[in-house]
Amino acid sequence: MFGRSDDEWDAIVEDAIQFLKDQARLRRVTTYTELNAALGRRGHRTFDFAEDNERRAVGAVLSHVTQRTIGQTGTMLSAIVAYLDRNDAGPGFYALAVDLGLLPNTASGDDKLAFWSDQVGKVHALYARPPRKRGG
Repeated sequence: MFGRSDDEWDAIVEDAIQFLKDQARLRRVTTYTELNAALGRRGHRTFDFAEDNERRAVGAVLSHVTQRTIGQTGTMLSAIVAYLDRNDAGPGFYALAVDLGLLPNTASGDDKLAFWSDQVGKVHALYARPPRKRGG
């Protein structure tokens, strides 16, 4: 897919899942740029965001991340990926939520933002480390 072999694509998706779980454990929201850099550190050819096809490829990675994990978790792990300069998910996130029947296709901008926020909270609650106890 997107100029990568099936094996490479599967490895990219699995490494993306691991990166996002790691970020969720820290209760972080990450960016497409950070995800791309993390994939590069794991030995994958990074995506060139200047190219439309490469931006679509990252969206496809995140779609596959959600499709591989939602059955076990009930949440959209990709929710914790936001645009670098905005506090919001990309349009592909909302389109996938509609496709999965989690969000009505008539959702307003406010509805979408509330849905995204709820998904981020659920992902963090699912993966986050419990807080350390102080003292003893």
